[in-house]
Amino acid sequence: MSVEQERDKAAATRARENVFAGIDIDRMAERREDRLWVEEQERHPDTRFLVLDAEGNAFVRADAESPQWMSPTMRAERFGDIPSTLLGIAGGTAWFTLVADEAQAELFVSLSGARRMSLREAGLLFGAFEAGLFAYAKGITHWQRQTRFCSQCGAPTLVLASGHRMQCTNPDGAHLHFPRTDAAIIVIVEDGDACLLGRQRGWPPGRYSTLAGFIEPGESLEDAVRREVREESGVEVLHATYHSSQPWPLPASLMVGFTATAKTREIRLRDDELEDARWFTVDDIVQGMASGTLGVPPPLSVSYRLIEHWLRSRGVDLDELTAATRR
Repeated sequence: MSVEQERDKAAATRARENVFAGIDIDRMAERREDRLWVEEQERHPDTRFLVLDAEGNAFVRADAESPQWMSPTMRAERFGDIPSTLLGIAGGTAWFTLVADEAQAELFVSLSGARRMSLREAGLLFGAFEAGLFAYAKGITHWQRQTRFCSQCGAPTLVLASGHRMQCTNPDGAHLHFPRTDAAIIVIVEDGDACLLGRQRGWPPGRYSTLAGFIEPGESLEDAVRREVREESGVEVLHATYHSSQPWPLPASLMVGFTATAKTREIRLRDDELEDARWFTVDDIVQGMASGTLGVPPPLSVSYRLIEHWLRSRGVDLDELTAATRR
């Protein structure tokens, strides 16, 4: 295997290991408009529905940290008027999601004994497939809520393709709308024995993280890395290398992670995005976490994975550091 192939394989592995990423599901895009097939899947006894409330929270089993699925029988008998969205087929099972209003949500709680859980919490507790499915469901249903009216003319939209396309009902236009994702870069910048981390106002005391920002029109991922780092910290970036990506439907982002090398260490906060930015050596991070004066993002985020990657290349295990702070 060549160096390039090994590098690409490593990046693909890292991406699958990110929370919400790498779920093994066939999204069945070619069958979404086959209404008869979709309805057959909705009725199949093995099919499962992931129920979300109007705020995008999932319902969790009272006795376990896993989703409380709705069965086709319960849906047909008690919730048949709730439209569903096909997520795909995995393990021979069809997976759907549906959004319950508050009255329906309370009914589901009373019937199942479930409790509600946010995506942030579930990302740390659910298994990889269940967390990824929740993220997928939250992202697609958020887009549906945001696309109830045509952005071209303001007319109401009609849901098509089992929830994956919206069509304007204005006969003069009939514009089609497709799911959108807001891409953002997130990057750990290094220079020799130190990495650049920043903190925003309102974060827990002592928490620092990698720098991030949304990609602008007409901008490549690498250009966005250079611009965001320069705008937020004043640091100039020489080059950037892809690390991994992570779905981040909070509400509709895709985080594209990079490592980058700095040209200089001069910090000059420019756009007021950050309260502070600093260069941290490995010893700074180890000692800061041990003393409780430094905190890093939770393992939910690709930011944690970027810091983990940088520390591991220098012989330090971030998971062990994090575990030690909880003792």
